[in-house]
Amino acid sequence: MNGFKTTMLLAALTALFMALGYTLGGAGGATIALLVAGGMNFFTFWNADRIVLSMHHAREVDDATAPEFVGLVRALARRANLPMPRVYIVDDPSPNAFATGRNPENAAVAATTGLLDLLTREEIAGVMAHELGHVRDRDTLIMTMVATIAGAVSMLANVGLFFRGGDGRGPGWAGILAVLVAPFAAMIVQMAISRTREYGADRAGAEISGDPRALASALAKLQRGASMIPGATAARIPAAQQLYIVPGRSGDSLFSTHPDTDNRIAALAAIAQEMGMTSPAPSAPPAPSASVPVTRRRSSALDPLA
Repeated sequence: MNGFKTTMLLAALTALFMALGYTLGGAGGATIALLVAGGMNFFTFWNADRIVLSMHHAREVDDATAPEFVGLVRALARRANLPMPRVYIVDDPSPNAFATGRNPENAAVAATTGLLDLLTREEIAGVMAHELGHVRDRDTLIMTMVATIAGAVSMLANVGLFFRGGDGRGPGWAGILAVLVAPFAAMIVQMAISRTREYGADRAGAEISGDPRALASALAKLQRGASMIPGATAARIPAAQQLYIVPGRSGDSLFSTHPDTDNRIAALAAIAQEMGMTSPAPSAPPAPSASVPVTRRRSSALDPLA
């Protein structure tokens, strides 16, 4: 169902873009709009991961610099039948995580130091499984395409405000209305696709980690933490909010990049019941920061992942 919704919403966004091009320039305008969108998608397809990681100043880690964190991601990737992604840490006290990359073979996952300091190992496993769910379902590519088309709609709308036809006249009242409405419509569709993909990644994370209760617990902690400590990158680039597992603010609305966190937790509780889990999520000592090599004993709840 999530896949069907995403397909329909993506089709609607593309149709909106082409309709705006047609309104401003007829059949030729629609064709030009489609070519522009294709060119932008081609560029972001090959460069999105580098752009995202660079704007977060993310540093890549390995078995020597963050052995437990990297080992946990490797075990989860193996469970999900995915290639080992590149692993990054972002030096940011705001607790959050994201995934990027055009396909599973070129994927990267990242967590902030704030997340690694805040969550237990089980909760970190749930969060990274959620991000691997995005990778498995190719959400990183889908959201890149969506962001590109939505951005192209806004760009075309801005051009349309100063558009003059061959007779020197502007687009007319209908065109002006389309120019003003299109960016808001594109933003709403973009947000709807993002919310749909988050529910899908939550389910995937529950399946990969094997414990939806730990992911639910992590979401509650992350929402509180991200609300109290805004992310540095999101403060500079608000559009980055849609990358993260939780937004700075929670609440379902047309303009929300994520579903309400309480609703996501309720959905995970239902998944736990489907999996026959009725007891509270297991507790564990806080996970040490992965910014330095870790020598503490692993939590027994995660030993099977090793």
